[in-house]
Amino acid sequence: MSDGPLLEALGPVLDVLEALGVRHYVGGSLASSAHGIPRASIDADILAELQPGDVARFVTALGDRYYIPDDRVSDAVDRRASFNLIHLASMLKIDVFVAKDRAFDRRALGRARPEPLESEAGRRVPLASAEDIVLAKLEWYRKGGEVSERQWGDVIGVLRTGGAKLDLPYLRELAPDLGVSDLLERAVAEVAEAD
Repeated sequence: MSDGPLLEALGPVLDVLEALGVRHYVGGSLASSAHGIPRASIDADILAELQPGDVARFVTALGDRYYIPDDRVSDAVDRRASFNLIHLASMLKIDVFVAKDRAFDRRALGRARPEPLESEAGRRVPLASAEDIVLAKLEWYRKGGEVSERQWGDVIGVLRTGGAKLDLPYLRELAPDLGVSDLLERAVAEVAEAD
């Protein structure tokens, strides 16, 4: 992960979530690049366990450095949906997905581990596990009509790179809850055929 400007935009958001005591992790293409095949990204994704009582402090802490539509933040937290922030200095977007009340989100938050970021010496951020990024990417692939080559490529890249280290029983346990068991088996078979 060496996308400097994107990580500069991401850092303050992670710092505020940490200061507020909000469980969170970095997901999306930054996580799939860390666990799989690196690719450029123009935004960053965070999953955060934000609660209604966190919104005002979150918006206030970031308001001078980001464009934050606070009404959308409140609405997203209430609906457990997503909102985005625009880093004013770089105009880069940070997507924040509010954790849903489901087993996958709770387990993924608990499995995230601090990982170093290459462009920031010594900086470690909570990063989604390889297994959880595979499941999240498969869910997005399904929701997007199963047409995104980028999402599918990210899944295949993580599966190829992780290989035998990946916890396949965990993947198979959680996939049915997300409705992606068939996609997981297809991806696993595709990787096996290529090897």
